[in-house]
Amino acid sequence: MNVNIQTVHFDAASTLIEHVNKKIEKLNNFHDRITTIDVYLKLDNVAHQIKDKIAEIKVNIPRYAFFSKECSKSFEESFDNALDSIIEQIKRKKNKQMQAA
Repeated sequence: MNVNIQTVHFDAASTLIEHVNKKIEKLNNFHDRITTIDVYLKLDNVAHQIKDKIAEIKVNIPRYAFFSKECSKSFEESFDNALDSIIEQIKRKKNKQMQAA
């Protein structure tokens, strides 16, 4: 499993990177054939005082790609919400595959 974490418009603190890596390890519990995971952490409205934190996650599995984008006032919350969405997508896909088999 190859994990890429990219930050846009800022430098991430080591605690944020550790939080992301710790949570990503849990994805192996839901699918064992994950090839790559791309995480993008972005600041929105850079020109204004209010800065929303955006987390985007893209998970690649052979023949499938899952994507989620969440926005909130903290990167941890945005990332956790996006990860929950990815987990739901993976669960739904596995359920459909099992019903088809």
